[in-house]
Amino acid sequence: MNILPLLRHERREMPVAYRAGQPISAAQFLHDVHRLAAQLPDREYVINLCGDRYRFAVGLAAALVRRQISLLPPNHTPAIVAALRCDYPGLYGLTDSPLAELDLERFPFPSLQTMAGNGYKVPAIPAEQVVAHVFTSGSTGRPTSHCKTWGSFAFGARAQAERFSLATGSGATLVGTVPPQHMYGLESSLILALQNGLSFVAGHPFYPEDIRVALAELPVARVLITTPFHLRALVDTDQPLPQLSCLVSATAPLPLDLAVLAESRFNVPLYEIYGCTEAGQVATRRTVVSPIWQTYRDVRVYRRGENVYACGGAVEQEAQLLDVIEPIDDEHFTLHGRTADLINIAGKRTSLANLNYHLNTIDGVTDGVFYMPAHQDQGVTRLSALVVAPRLAAGQVLAALRSRIDAAFIPRPIYFVDSLPRNSTGKLPQQAVANLVLRLRDQDKARAIFLPSTDQVDIVIARNHPSTSGHFPGNPIVPGALLLAEVLAAWEGLLGASVKSSVIKVAKFLSPTRPGDSVSIHFERVSIDGVKFNCVVKETTVLSGSFSYSMI
Repeated sequence: MNILPLLRHERREMPVAYRAGQPISAAQFLHDVHRLAAQLPDREYVINLCGDRYRFAVGLAAALVRRQISLLPPNHTPAIVAALRCDYPGLYGLTDSPLAELDLERFPFPSLQTMAGNGYKVPAIPAEQVVAHVFTSGSTGRPTSHCKTWGSFAFGARAQAERFSLATGSGATLVGTVPPQHMYGLESSLILALQNGLSFVAGHPFYPEDIRVALAELPVARVLITTPFHLRALVDTDQPLPQLSCLVSATAPLPLDLAVLAESRFNVPLYEIYGCTEAGQVATRRTVVSPIWQTYRDVRVYRRGENVYACGGAVEQEAQLLDVIEPIDDEHFTLHGRTADLINIAGKRTSLANLNYHLNTIDGVTDGVFYMPAHQDQGVTRLSALVVAPRLAAGQVLAALRSRIDAAFIPRPIYFVDSLPRNSTGKLPQQAVANLVLRLRDQDKARAIFLPSTDQVDIVIARNHPSTSGHFPGNPIVPGALLLAEVLAAWEGLLGASVKSSVIKVAKFLSPTRPGDSVSIHFERVSIDGVKFNCVVKETTVLSGSFSYSMI
């Protein structure tokens, strides 16, 4: 039987955690673990709901000592909790705050006293002992569980420290913006510290100022474990950060421009982690250096048939990777997005991740996401987008997107919102996005008659647009059908709601439009479903007309 220590802090006085800048020693941590373990109910399963990272760690370790299995569901909604209670009899929740809305037996985290005595004996845990059941997000159905052993967590944490040059006992302290109930937060802000003689911050800083204060309270070897969502907020603030040793990001694709900006701003290497619930952490890359991912020690990635799998090292059992991955060799691969993100419109293929990347590179867009419904019966049958851009109009966003993505993927409509429904890890739950889109769609249908009577959208027909090469050779002119299609698309973008049908009533082409021309489209509403339009190039009207439309 392979036995592994609960923590690898060689001396009892070494810090395991920091609270408000004050260290908590390894000896105090073990004292708290044993005290809590003696008080826990005699059950098989527990949900660790502690918001404080140190109490969560003590609870996780105490459950481990008692051979209890911790459940890490994707959320704590009533439906999820009810399902867990049914599947795991006797389940209880360990909590450090009131949870009146949770239908679950609760065990309050007790008040633990300062240790007495000089003993320092680290518990030894069998590598094959199950630590936790982690669950998929359930976006494609009911969440499924995956067993994680102490060996997989421990070996993964050591491989991670090796990759990030975090030597055992180096004194580095991890500041995590991701809660420990999340797989990435558990592995990188907690187990990484326990298995490499490092320390972590007890709190859960979320906003840029909270993160800055948490870092400033620590010794100099600081590592920030974060997400693209939190990283974007950090680089957008004018406040300087204390010196970091390393930056780590995961949970969502990291845009290259953000990685470059973060490394330049904070003068520190930024590493991105690739992983999934099924396999845990698999690989990393330095995003500004190369798009190629390198697996952790002894982890192999390989193709079998149409699928790609990972196995070896900390990935104890072969796990299918549900992403579009192209293996280069056993240790290197490229990533093209989630399989579930792939979309096909008019025979053209792309991924939502690619579209989201281009949307968020638009100057003035602070957050944004494309949405394609999973089922046609939701009443929305085409791409739409949710955008946080206080200083931009729909026409400006549409014009920027047209220069970045194929016209087949232009979102119709674009919804402007104050914020996106991100969770504590910065992720956007699919159902939350779907609910918001449907609510906004219904609101826009109800208020359609109150839209402004006039508006303007500026567009540019690309010089290399495929329709212009044959229309006409040596004297390219934008086809009238293409220009009319752009007029209708621009109106729908302004409308902020899906249009069921549009009918051109009158169209007068007064002057040719050339590829590369900047076209200003002026709209005037003449009735509840009728619109006049004029297309102007350099103060010359090139097209005028009218159309009618109906809403979905």
